[in-house]
Amino acid sequence: MKKFHVRSGNKVLALMLTAAMVLGIAGCGSTETPAGDTDAAAAEESSEAGAAGEAASGEKIVNIGVTDSLGSINPFVIDQTFINKYAVDLEFLPLVDFAEDLSFEYLLADSITTEDNKNFIVHINEDAVWSDGTPITSDDVTYSFLRLASPLVANATLVYGVFEGVDSETGFVEEGATEVSGVTAVDEKTVQFTTKEPMSMITFMSSYAAYFHTMPKSVIENIAEGELTTSDWFNHPDVVSGPYMVTDYDTNHYISYAANENYWKGAPKIGKMNFKILDASQVYSSLQSGEIDVTSHTMTNIPQEDNDSIDALENVDVVYGSPVTNQSVFIQTKNIPDARVRQALVYAIDRQKIVDDLLKGHGEVIDGFVSSASPYFDDSITPISYDPEKAKELLAEAGWDGSQTLRFFVNSGDGTFVNAAQVMAAQWAQVGIKVEVQTVDLATLMSMAGGTDYDLFAVQYTYPPIDPSVDIAWLLGGEGSWTGYSNSAIDDALAQVGATDDTASLKDLYSIIDKQTQEDVPMFSAYVISAQGAVNKRLTNVHANVYGLFNNIQEWDIVE
Repeated sequence: MKKFHVRSGNKVLALMLTAAMVLGIAGCGSTETPAGDTDAAAAEESSEAGAAGEAASGEKIVNIGVTDSLGSINPFVIDQTFINKYAVDLEFLPLVDFAEDLSFEYLLADSITTEDNKNFIVHINEDAVWSDGTPITSDDVTYSFLRLASPLVANATLVYGVFEGVDSETGFVEEGATEVSGVTAVDEKTVQFTTKEPMSMITFMSSYAAYFHTMPKSVIENIAEGELTTSDWFNHPDVVSGPYMVTDYDTNHYISYAANENYWKGAPKIGKMNFKILDASQVYSSLQSGEIDVTSHTMTNIPQEDNDSIDALENVDVVYGSPVTNQSVFIQTKNIPDARVRQALVYAIDRQKIVDDLLKGHGEVIDGFVSSASPYFDDSITPISYDPEKAKELLAEAGWDGSQTLRFFVNSGDGTFVNAAQVMAAQWAQVGIKVEVQTVDLATLMSMAGGTDYDLFAVQYTYPPIDPSVDIAWLLGGEGSWTGYSNSAIDDALAQVGATDDTASLKDLYSIIDKQTQEDVPMFSAYVISAQGAVNKRLTNVHANVYGLFNNIQEWDIVE
């Protein structure tokens, strides 16, 4: 999956997901049927035009290469994987988004303030209008929230139970509700979000404001509530707040966008934008030929063996991002209940050698969730080292007899980790742990998450460096989480994280979480990637950042 930032659930502001994944997310919505009457041939045609830079009409075209699978472009259905978030962001702006430097950049909103960390005052940019010219108002925001939190929509990846008027457990409002006490209009351009418990500004911005999509009330109020998840309108919307609108798509091959010429931040210079879904093995040749123009750290799995070749291309600029993408391995603790066995799994693998050999040094080894890119990174936590003899001792203590075969599911679209998983399985075999590696596509992998039909599974997961708490709370959220694991010390630390913006305090709290995770091993990091991104030199104003890539997309242009 390339980089998740999933969000699910319901269990805690704790209990809230995540934004890298929620159960069943990949299974939501259409994954087979193209919107409209087009098919994959349209994508090929668009790609060929894009390689030339301009269509026959002279319209500028840019192709973005992605290797993640697409679930849906319907805001009521999408999970919070980056590919789906960005696909919708281009049409319906979030209130804010991360900037390149991990600060927040205002998009639909122009200010968010709080005096008590419970009431968050969101002001919509005065210039913000829909593509039909009508103002974007607080009514659009409140109505969108009402429908997004509807039990008839029932999107488990949207974590709204922390707000007043929303059930804490289900994350939904009452069926038939016409308003939400926790999300109210102050005036035409101002909305107040009210939480049940104190919440830091960091958490509100990163976990809610960046993932909330405002839609036009004038349109969605005319769609039956129970039909919002299947409405064809979202396949080709004609009223948007963002720089582009979808013209057609096939979730297995492409998404095609046309510029919103009435975009209130300025008409995009690029007339057509395509997301072209590729196999990872095709990325290098597609960059070389000009078939794709941009690869993103958060949406494109570039095989590490291709890094040097891409570095050598004369037609692209290459950027290695900070280490934020964690190749996380989640352990279903119900199936592997003994922490000593889980510890042995980590002692038995040479993670640094994997970084050196497969990643060619473009990564790091950590334990827990917080990488060196985060201001909360605790460099005093020494990662578990490669020690097969220690692994054997722990297995003996646990009474491991070697008869059990562990099922390890990995993303077939991530060729580098498929190779790494085979290396790990061989090293586990050397200490007496039999592991069967099974490769499945991302959609299948995500449909399994939160169940018990796996012993281990791995995905690339981007924990937001400035606020991974929501993701951690879900992943270590006990019953129904990806690990089935919970710990009171971690829960207590997370509760405190959500209520403070003090960097020193946050560093101490995340240190508690990472140390406990290292001890109990409900998950471990195989490695953290400094991923490669690339931009064709024919483009201007495009920066291959880990975050904020699309924030200025209306300014992208093609060098004549």
